[in-house]
Amino acid sequence: MKKKYFDELKKAMNFLGKQKNTIFIGQAVEVPGTAMTNTLSKIKRSKLTELPVAEEMQMGASLGLAMEGYVPISIFPRWNFLLYGVNQLINHIDKFQVMNGKKIKSKIIIRTGVGSQRPLHPQHQHIGDFTEGFKKMSSNLEIIKLKEAKDIFPSYKKAYIRKDNKCTILVEYGDFYNEK
Repeated sequence: MKKKYFDELKKAMNFLGKQKNTIFIGQAVEVPGTAMTNTLSKIKRSKLTELPVAEEMQMGASLGLAMEGYVPISIFPRWNFLLYGVNQLINHIDKFQVMNGKKIKSKIIIRTGVGSQRPLHPQHQHIGDFTEGFKKMSSNLEIIKLKEAKDIFPSYKKAYIRKDNKCTILVEYGDFYNEK
């Protein structure tokens, strides 16, 4: 049976939610608001931390949580929103292992997406895909495009179990939630 995109996202989130050291933070994490919210329905509420629209603060908090031994799953429903966290992401998180001499581990899983255009086009400020630009700006981030359902669970699992302490950005595609 062919794997479904949305089902694989739920499976991946449920796997991460069962890990003792994970915490989910972002907008529409505890309360409805985006399609990503529905993938968190089986996660214990104690692992969900709803934040206001303050993307740079969220990214900085993700680093702080990672420094304390958590593996934060920091959720930015669209690349366009993640742009507001670039200072923390590129100047701090991407460079953290180099700056601290690898004394402190700081693995972060960053979940973002390219906004859906169907059935309703949300306009261009919600559909950006900045993957290639971020790859060029970063030296210690792995960015994985999740174009196929079969790649979702292995990619999130890899992001969690990796030993190199690289932070991982996983890019989802909103149109695929219902189409694949």
